[in-house]
Amino acid sequence: MRDIISCFSENAVNVSESPRPSLSSKACISRSPSQIPSVQNAVAAIYKVILSTQKQFFIKLTWCKNQSGQSLSINFNGDPSPCFKLNTNLRFFRKMKGNKAVESDHSKIEIFWDLSAAKYNAGPEPVNGFYIIVMVDSEIGLMLGDMAEEETNKFKTTTPVAKISLISRQEHCSGKSLYSTKAQFNETGAPHDILIRCSGEHDGLKHPVLSVCIDDKTVIRVKRLQWNFRGNQTIFVDGLLVDLMWDVHDWFFNPTAGSAIFMFRTRSELDSRLWLEEKLVQKDEDRVEFSLLIYACKNI
Repeated sequence: MRDIISCFSENAVNVSESPRPSLSSKACISRSPSQIPSVQNAVAAIYKVILSTQKQFFIKLTWCKNQSGQSLSINFNGDPSPCFKLNTNLRFFRKMKGNKAVESDHSKIEIFWDLSAAKYNAGPEPVNGFYIIVMVDSEIGLMLGDMAEEETNKFKTTTPVAKISLISRQEHCSGKSLYSTKAQFNETGAPHDILIRCSGEHDGLKHPVLSVCIDDKTVIRVKRLQWNFRGNQTIFVDGLLVDLMWDVHDWFFNPTAGSAIFMFRTRSELDSRLWLEEKLVQKDEDRVEFSLLIYACKNI
């Protein structure tokens, strides 16, 4: 994350220390008919797993979609090489159901999956009709999908379930200037709709304007975006401090190769800095932080 953090200098907008309402009462600006929603082409989620032995484990799932097909890869404990990979355009994995045993960091891992009846929307992640189950040292380390609970019922009743937390999610999007997703900032809270919109000349505006909305309510509105292309602001969601950071420099100055970056991250009021370069996971193991990182490609 150092390459992203370095984008934001000491001249970035300071975080407000004064109390703010949970969300602005101003309704989100309506979508322009000319704006086409973006399409997700890759999603990566990192889960923190704490076993009954208190051993920590990190599981990263990456879903990708392109013209040739869709794929899923799983990495463990920051290893850049995936221990498991499925690709729908490979004959060997057309069945899309099975199990595989691997080893990582002196732990025995078994992966169970069934994507044979999975249903998808426009993005690379399945929405229903599937399960992904990861066993770590004979404990259930991860369960994903609407069919996961039914499948785990086939395991022994004494099989322990580890403590599982989603700590990071990255999304790569392409399209026009309208980006939407969902995020759950609190483990016990409800998912929130997030809409990022860049308005320009086609909306009758003299200068581009960036709007970020959560649950149809505007939380930031940045005018003269070509001069205010980097910044940050603190918002409150579900009683949590959430730092929102944006960098749309490449939309204007490197549009052919670059992309905008939007980052949401929960933090404690005691944190003195926006982003800790050492790591995104809070040092206090009893408190889980969450970050959402969006890479948005856009044709200006």
